[in-house]
Amino acid sequence: MLHRTCLAIVLCCLSRTLAQPASAQSDSQIPPQAAPVRVDPELQLRPPPKPGGTKTPEGLVHLDVLVTDASGMPVSGLERKDFKLLDDLQEQKIVSFLASDGPDQRQAGATATFQKRQPPVQVILLIDTVNLPFEQVAFVRLQVAKYLEQNAGHLAHPTSIFLFSDSGLTVQPRPSIDGTALAGMLNQIQPSLRTIRSSQGADSELQRFQLSVNQLISIAENNVTKSGRKLLIWVGPGWPMLESSNFTFSGNDQARYFDIITLLSTRLREARIALYSVSSVTLSASAFRYRDYLKGVKSANRADTGNLALKVLVEQSGGRVVNPDNNLTGQINNCIADADAYYTLSFDPPKAEHADEYHSLKIKIDKSGLMPRTSTGYYDRP
Repeated sequence: MLHRTCLAIVLCCLSRTLAQPASAQSDSQIPPQAAPVRVDPELQLRPPPKPGGTKTPEGLVHLDVLVTDASGMPVSGLERKDFKLLDDLQEQKIVSFLASDGPDQRQAGATATFQKRQPPVQVILLIDTVNLPFEQVAFVRLQVAKYLEQNAGHLAHPTSIFLFSDSGLTVQPRPSIDGTALAGMLNQIQPSLRTIRSSQGADSELQRFQLSVNQLISIAENNVTKSGRKLLIWVGPGWPMLESSNFTFSGNDQARYFDIITLLSTRLREARIALYSVSSVTLSASAFRYRDYLKGVKSANRADTGNLALKVLVEQSGGRVVNPDNNLTGQINNCIADADAYYTLSFDPPKAEHADEYHSLKIKIDKSGLMPRTSTGYYDRP
């Protein structure tokens, strides 16, 4: 059994990301037992936000909203009057509204705060070799390459390839719509020897949990100042939820988990990242336990490792958990379909009574048969 102090030390490593400056983010998130992380220089130094211009006014919350029909296809052509936004079940005034209908984006609403077309949606394909069964890694790489090479290698959206391994994150220098070139680059990356093995039992689960959450924090942090909506498609089953009796934690541990939960929720929303989960690994009955953690965490004494599960974060960010099968190419295409028609709206949150006050969010559409998806909540401050 892992001692409580061991788990507390790991959580301290995670919680330090809240206090570290951006330029030190990568080093603070590397577990002591892991090898140095290989990170693209562009991800190590995040440029400061440009003054004025498109800077979001203080306290203003922006949401990307996807609306689908009964068949699951994105719906375009909706107007501001079709939307109702509820914050803790209380209707809030929509301050700005923008409809992005794929290539022909149009501005809607006389009081929209956006004066320019939105940048193209970016796609990040992350291949998670840390949590994939070893025998699945080669198959997954082939399926991702097949996706990149379809349509003669022409991608509809700027795409980046992230390879997540025991040694960290390998990232290409910049997004590209040349799928053939990306597939070639992916095939040139040599898989590293695994240092975290399932035979290590609870130690392996703890390392994979820590390394995975750290990398997601890093990705979100480094995309906050990058404009446009992003679809982060996580290719793999996700990391352990640490639910077994091997893991115990104290009230101080829960407080550290709560810090990470609020950080990830905020950074994913600010970075305009919608998470997606695709996998070729058949889910066991216990894997659906993540559904017990979908509600937002309102206080530290309710925080749990399950609140940081990949699929929980996926659904809370407005993304989707795609049913696993051996057609990963089809699963990715299914996710990419969400990139075209969407809506961006903003509102002023009600005054918070305390720091990290959780607010649930819900969008209602004044038309039958339509289903909206967006962030399911946010954390506010006075």
